[in-house]
Amino acid sequence: MAATITSKGQVTIPKEIRDYLKLDTGSKVEFVIDENGDVKVIALRFPISALSGILHRQGMKAASIEEMEEAIAEAAHDWA
Repeated sequence: MAATITSKGQVTIPKEIRDYLKLDTGSKVEFVIDENGDVKVIALRFPISALSGILHRQGMKAASIEEMEEAIAEAAHDWA
């Protein structure tokens, strides 16, 4: 299946591919070059906000931004 690239680098994904990947207006796709040099299109089927909280563990307190920045600064200091 072929598509044409516009002068702005845009391409229309053919309807058959959009349907197969379940893409709709506003959907996001990612382009990845694999170890063989082939380019793959990966459908990102959920918004990044859907990932919020997936790493939360029961009983663990969430760190504040300040606590995270302090931990990063300490780790950076240890590397120096």
